[in-house]
Parts: sequence; C-alpha cells; structure tokens
Amino acid sequence: MSEINKNREVHGTARVKGKNVYIKTMGCQMNTRDSEVIAGLLQKAGYKIIDDEAAADIVIFNTCSVRQHAEDKVWSEIGRVSKVKKGKSTLARSKCELGINARVMPNSKPIIGLVGCMAQNYKEAAFERSADVDFVVGPADIAKIPGIIKEIDKYKNSLLEKKIYETDGLTREDEIYHSGFHSDKKHAYVVIAEGCENYCSYCIVPYVRGKLRFRSDTDILAEIKENIAAGISKITLLGQNVNAYQHREINFIKLLELVNSIKGVEEFSFVTSHPKDAPVELFKAIQELEKLKKYLHLPIQSGSDRMLKLMNRNYTAKSYVALARDYRKIVKNGVLTTDIIVGFPTETENDFQETFDLVKNIGFNAAFIFKYSPRPHTEAAEWPDDVVKEEKERRHRLILELQKKISKLKKC
Repeated sequence: MSEINKNREVHGTARVKGKNVYIKTMGCQMNTRDSEVIAGLLQKAGYKIIDDEAAADIVIFNTCSVRQHAEDKVWSEIGRVSKVKKGKSTLARSKCELGINARVMPNSKPIIGLVGCMAQNYKEAAFERSADVDFVVGPADIAKIPGIIKEIDKYKNSLLEKKIYETDGLTREDEIYHSGFHSDKKHAYVVIAEGCENYCSYCIVPYVRGKLRFRSDTDILAEIKENIAAGISKITLLGQNVNAYQHREINFIKLLELVNSIKGVEEFSFVTSHPKDAPVELFKAIQELEKLKKYLHLPIQSGSDRMLKLMNRNYTAKSYVALARDYRKIVKNGVLTTDIIVGFPTETENDFQETFDLVKNIGFNAAFIFKYSPRPHTEAAEWPDDVVKEEKERRHRLILELQKKISKLKKC
C-alpha cells in the first residue's frame, strides 16, 4: 500500500462536523444509486447532505460520459458554481510532501469534486480542463471520497491547496452498498452487476465502468431485506446488462424468483437488458412472477442490420422483432421501451428508414432517442463522424415525432 493511500485511509475514519455537501447527479440510474452510496458514506463520516447548493461547503458532480452533450453540461455547471471564488488562481504548481498536485490560490469557493464516468474518462487531465476541480474520483473508488475531502479540507484556509485524483480502482467492496442512504423513502435501486464487456462500438461504458462483475445473490438479497426493514418496499435491480447475471448457480431468472419470494417486497423491476441475453424464459418470468412489473426496457439502437453489425450489437433486426413479438404474446399488457441512436457513422437514408419502419411496426410504449456523438476510447471514435448535424437533427425529430404519436395511442 502506498503512502498516499495510507494517509487517505486514516482520514477516511475521522468524523467532521458542520460541513455541508451537495451532490448533483447526471446520467443513468446507476449514477443515482452511486450518489446515494456516496451520501451514505459521507453521512457516516460526519458530513451533512443538503439540497441547497448555495449553502454547500462541498459540491460533488456525479457525472455521465455516454454523450458529449452530457460532459459539456458538467463543465458548464462547474464553471457556474466556481464563480463564487474571489481572486484569480495562480498557475504555479508544486509537489506537496505526499506527491499530490498542489496550487497556491485563495480558497473562497466550495470544494468541488468530479466523480463517476467523466472522472474515469479524464482522470488527472480533469484538472487541466477545469482548474476549479479539487478532486477526481472514478466509479470504483467512491469509498475513498470521505477521506479525500478530509485531506483537501485541511488546506482550505491556507495558501496551499491540494488536488487529489483516484481512478485506479478495479472493484468495489460490497459494504459500500449498505451505507443506508436512500433519496426515495419508498423505492430503492439495488445494483446487481457492475461494468460491461459488450464493447458496443459507440459506447464508453466498458472503458469507464470496467469489466462485468456480478454481486453475490446473498449480498443482493441482504440489501433488499435492509431496505424492507427501513420501510422501502419497491425495488429496481440495476446493471449495464442485468440479464447477463450469473453468480455460481444463480442466473438472472433464478435471482428474479428469489427477489419475488422476499416477504415485504411489494413490487420490483430491472434495467437494463441486452437483446442477446433475453430468452423467452425471461418473458415467462416477467409474466408469472406476481411482484415483478410487466415492463421491459430492451434497447434496439437501430433497425438496420448493417448498422447493428457496425455497432457490434450481436443480433439482427429480424431477431429483435421476434423477441418483441414473443414478449408481447407472453406478457399480457406488458410495457416495452427501447433506446435508439440516429446518425451513426455511415448511416444512410435507407438505414434510417429501416429504423423508422421498425419503430412504427413494433409500437414501443416509449423510446429514448439519441443523436450519435463520438466517445473517446471506443472503436467508432476512429471512424469519420460523417452524418452532418442537420441530418442527425432531422432524423432525430422524425423518429421522436413518430414515437410521440405511438406513445399517445398506447395510453388511450
């Protein structure tokens, strides 16, 4: 163990009084759950979680890197929050005794933390992107946040300011999921899988969330029972690819059965599923398990086989349509939602029309429709982003308008 990690461990056990923390969450449900974990860890360390950003001593941005627009918004928000700082920071740098980056500057702004997927994406370079960021922590290192803040705060009223980043973690200790904080007192997110190994050519998730890892069914069920004891009876199981779950002899369907059997669970659901891991047996479980919501989010991304192959999705439009047909046949009045990307590299008008027709034919209850933007580390980032902005916007608008009409009919 390095000297710096020893230092953080010691400070992570200390309690701090009177420090207010505001956490702003961007992105998916996984980020929502991570923010709850962070809040619980900070509360145990003596910090107070507040809803008023203006009154915060520490502002944490829990971020998403799935689209460029999401990242741009975070940098803008950091700039806005940091405007309370008076004076200008110097560009002088020095190394403190622990080898951490330090800057000489006045300390009138809140401590600002960048955590989550953007932190893992930018790492140390985040300090170059914004001089107002004080610490950068990747998804696997969030347990270290209380100690990191404690260390930074020691220097807040001095001329020496520390900048700390932690992005080298590979796994999380399961105990962090038992920190006891939930933003919703009736509903809880429960992580069953972390990371992803599908390597869709457009997706940054495997590079910022790491390899696919499954929590044990024992730990998952224990967390759900803790939630029930706290009065929470509605549960959502989370993972980048939940239906790939496999821990020893327990697969995803068996896990659903175990959750369904827990006394006190009123209703539960899951997100997100991958079509390549969605057997008919899953649809039967959705229909037969009385506590499981009759709902399935099954991203299609494109209705063009050529696009699906370029995206590395490992299914065809025909096989997806068959899945949708089976789901609707088996799950009575089941809700089906999806994700769609328009403007992927080399997408032609014909490719787009195939997607449009698929959306029309299947009749999703709802769809999340996105304009493609290149993401670092991904295979597609090396390809020309050759669908012009105006065309992406047109295709996005057409499918969005179509889906709005379908959704309205489905609600009738």
